[in-house]
Amino acid sequence: MSSYAHQASVEDPEQVPIRHAATVMIVQNRPQLEVLMVQRTSRAVFGPSAWVFPGGRVDPDDAAELSHVVHGLSDAQASSMLEVPANGRAWWVAGLRETLEEAGLLLGAGDIPLSVFESTRDAVHADAGVFVDALAANDLSLDLAQMTEVARFVTPLGPPRRFDTRFFVAAAPEGQIAKHDEEEVVQHVWIEPAAAIERFRNETFPMMSVTHRMLACLSRYPRVEDLIAAAGEQRPNQRVRVNDPDGAYEVVLPGEPGYETAEVEIEHGWVRI
Repeated sequence: MSSYAHQASVEDPEQVPIRHAATVMIVQNRPQLEVLMVQRTSRAVFGPSAWVFPGGRVDPDDAAELSHVVHGLSDAQASSMLEVPANGRAWWVAGLRETLEEAGLLLGAGDIPLSVFESTRDAVHADAGVFVDALAANDLSLDLAQMTEVARFVTPLGPPRRFDTRFFVAAAPEGQIAKHDEEEVVQHVWIEPAAAIERFRNETFPMMSVTHRMLACLSRYPRVEDLIAAAGEQRPNQRVRVNDPDGAYEVVLPGEPGYETAEVEIEHGWVRI
């Protein structure tokens, strides 16, 4: 990958570097579709105390040759899906690493012995930099096809950090139990998307506008299989706009109330589901 951040001075809000990131919406039938959400520490520079989906920055090492620890998706296929020149698998690898680090779930591993899963998770909790080495040491190869990219958002001007984030969906692995890291993440919860939105409206569940938007998308699907099928269709991207009457700041999609009169330049985002 040629660059992971635009080099620029951070004094000017318009010159804050934009970093690549990946986040994963992990879903499970419980019995209706629920999504795993984690709460960021109040000490976080970006989104303190916010409820989010597990995820984080794409690191340069994520673009390395990793065929010995991943399968199911070639780099050419991944790059084509994201419409980048090369190293598209880096976003998938970042999502896998951050999910294991923040939520304690190892996606795409299949049916593996509990001892292997726990040793890999514990190693990454202690040091996220050993993710690839831990996979290789435990003779694991993760199936990238278990994650599907469904949205992209670029953080608007203002925050001290900005990200160009790809959103993925994935079914929760069978037999694994979520376990947050207690450092970057202070708690986690499985929750129905509509319930999360309701708690947000009641001001008991802080979140960013993009998280609210993606929860609204997830709420359209009653079951995991419905969501995964829709994601697999690779539908065309729909450009989001912001409808902001009386400070409501609603991120809307084509066909939703207020879309035709909404601002188009506030949120830079595209959604496939």
